[in-house]
Amino acid sequence: MPLLEARNLRKVYNGRTVVNGVSFTVDEAEIVGLLGRNGAGKTTSFRMTVGMIEADEGEVHFNGREVTALPMFRHARLGMGYLSQEPSAFTRMTCEQNLLAILETIAGMSRKQRRKRAAELLEQFGLTKKAKEPARTCSGGERRKLEIARSLVTNPKLILLDEPFSGVDPIAVEDLQREVRRLTDQGIAILITDHNVQQTLSVCDRAYIINEGRVLAEGTPHELINNDLVRRVYLGSLFRGDEFEHQNNGRSIEEAPV
Repeated sequence: MPLLEARNLRKVYNGRTVVNGVSFTVDEAEIVGLLGRNGAGKTTSFRMTVGMIEADEGEVHFNGREVTALPMFRHARLGMGYLSQEPSAFTRMTCEQNLLAILETIAGMSRKQRRKRAAELLEQFGLTKKAKEPARTCSGGERRKLEIARSLVTNPKLILLDEPFSGVDPIAVEDLQREVRRLTDQGIAILITDHNVQQTLSVCDRAYIINEGRVLAEGTPHELINNDLVRRVYLGSLFRGDEFEHQNNGRSIEEAPV
């Protein structure tokens, strides 16, 4: 059974069907991308999945439970984290305080336990030196890592990443990609959407291409860039066709478990 399953999602705005029967799955510890042109319906599908907007038809199942009609905070309590494309860190707080602010909402943790967990997350994302500095002093990549760390506070089973590479320089993107891959080592699944198809496919195990409100194709990155229909409708000549051929389930052979 998939950890996350969206079934025949449909959404109509002002008489126009923007999502028409979109279905996809995400397994445990898997990275899956939702890709498509602007206006294709990928963002609407993504936001229906997390409970940000209500689906007109279809179902979303998470960890064996239907969550279609539940609001975002209920999704979060069940283990579905969400990272917005908009900056979400509190810029006047230190990086440590950003984590403690969320940790304080979790019942049953002592002050010592909260500080220990915050220190662990800061170390995990290479932010220990920034712990006592205001979040506004972070670079774009550091800010995104802090925001991902914040989303891990509640120990989610799945994190939805909305445009995680937006506004981040190329070197920092590579660092973020490594951090995203490491999350799967902890058993966390990822659903990701981003306008940069190259950066997104390079981190995914599988991806779905959304076009005109429907799923055009699904497959591994290598399969998708060699799909004639996908190349004609979405990718064009962006890829040569030999990219990702040495990947195993979206990861390089060197990173793949033996």
